[in-house]
Amino acid sequence: MTRRVVGPFNRVEGDLEVMLDVEGGHVAAAFVNSPLYRGFEQILEGKTPLDALVFVPRICGICSVAQSAAAARALADAAGIAPPRNGRLAANLTLAVENLADHLTHFYLFFMPDFAAAEYAGASWYAEVSAQFRAQSGKAQTEALAARARFMQAMGLLAGKWPHTLAVQPGGTTRPLTESEIFRLRRIVREFRAFLEARLFAASLETIAGLDGQTALERWRKQARAGDLRLFLQLADRLDLWSLGQSGARFLSVGAYDEGGGAFLFAPGVWHAGTVLPFAPHQVSEDVSCARYVGGKAQRPAEERTVPRYDKPGAYSWCKAPRLDGEICETGALARQLVDGQPLVSDLVACRGAGVGARVLARLLEFARVVPALERWLDACDPDGPWCMPAPLAENCLGVGFVEAARGALGHWLTVRHGLIGGYQIIAPTTWNFSPRDADGQPGALERALVGLPVPEQGTIPAVVHHVVRSFDPCMVCTVH
Repeated sequence: MTRRVVGPFNRVEGDLEVMLDVEGGHVAAAFVNSPLYRGFEQILEGKTPLDALVFVPRICGICSVAQSAAAARALADAAGIAPPRNGRLAANLTLAVENLADHLTHFYLFFMPDFAAAEYAGASWYAEVSAQFRAQSGKAQTEALAARARFMQAMGLLAGKWPHTLAVQPGGTTRPLTESEIFRLRRIVREFRAFLEARLFAASLETIAGLDGQTALERWRKQARAGDLRLFLQLADRLDLWSLGQSGARFLSVGAYDEGGGAFLFAPGVWHAGTVLPFAPHQVSEDVSCARYVGGKAQRPAEERTVPRYDKPGAYSWCKAPRLDGEICETGALARQLVDGQPLVSDLVACRGAGVGARVLARLLEFARVVPALERWLDACDPDGPWCMPAPLAENCLGVGFVEAARGALGHWLTVRHGLIGGYQIIAPTTWNFSPRDADGQPGALERALVGLPVPEQGTIPAVVHHVVRSFDPCMVCTVH
């Protein structure tokens, strides 16, 4: 058996190293290492609770709003309040803009450039794909970057600045929108829709969102003459990205975009073997048996404390191992769409598997489902209504906040003692997906997805390894916050 070390990965937020034990030309076991410790949970201890809104956005420069939103929900939960309608709509709009910008970045800048690698130079599709997606020079990349820059102007109107906004508050937003600003936001969203319909889909968002299974997808693809989705589907079939990199884990969504009255645009739940079960937050625990922290036994986040130990025997990552009722979970857009029962994703997973192809397609489908929601939320804003309310906290209280970031389920657990933060725990999407082994030796979702890939004992690491890792869109600075 030979151990291959892949990393550091480029085009990844933060530091990532993957160790592959190779035997007989295939990966026999994988170990994912998050090598950088940061310590935000300890930094927060002893601070005034509202200081969390200043510190947690600094965990990450690309998931900044998601971290703010989870902290705001934990504080609102501790205060026992719910923001007014405008505040809820503003929270949805701000988080959705960040999530969609992340989806665009992942597809055009992180995932697709790997298909322009020299390894594929002899393929019949290489010239077309390379011209569109080669890093720094691809035509599609150039257009996507310009579209992203225009779209992110929305964040200036919604949040004042990005990243690290202070507009997101437990009682709503400190950035109320005027009628004129809502008009400008509608124009920005309309321009983004135009880019997606011309460049990515070569079809209307409603057409893509209406595809209800493989048969409908194939019928649409035969008629499509342009669009980057068409190219991705071509690659997915030729390289069998559908079966590549399946984790075999359960799929977790905590519910995305609060529609009020307990409803979400994408429902919460746990998908397993075609069945959706309710999400039970009390079943979440973190195991540090193979993580560089004191302890080992799985604990609930509200009860645990983060104490680093670099030289812990048997530990190989700074990432903890979250589990749901002891089970491994994968989270992300694929989980959101499976739990929500999106018919195309459900049909593809049932017939072709929950691998790289389904992960990426689920993210693209969210453009078609979320942009119309953005338009609806803007229409529902009332410039003359309240946008924020006070959120006074008791001297001793607890709060939990969940949101769906672009990469999946994000949770914050807050404990207030004597008016100060007595404990703060965060479980980020990549913490779920890139977790190390637990006390029972169960590997995390990515560690399972890499097993069986063809990898030589010497020479260049094949691109399929990068396809699997990047399909999860790792954010390592959130992982070990």
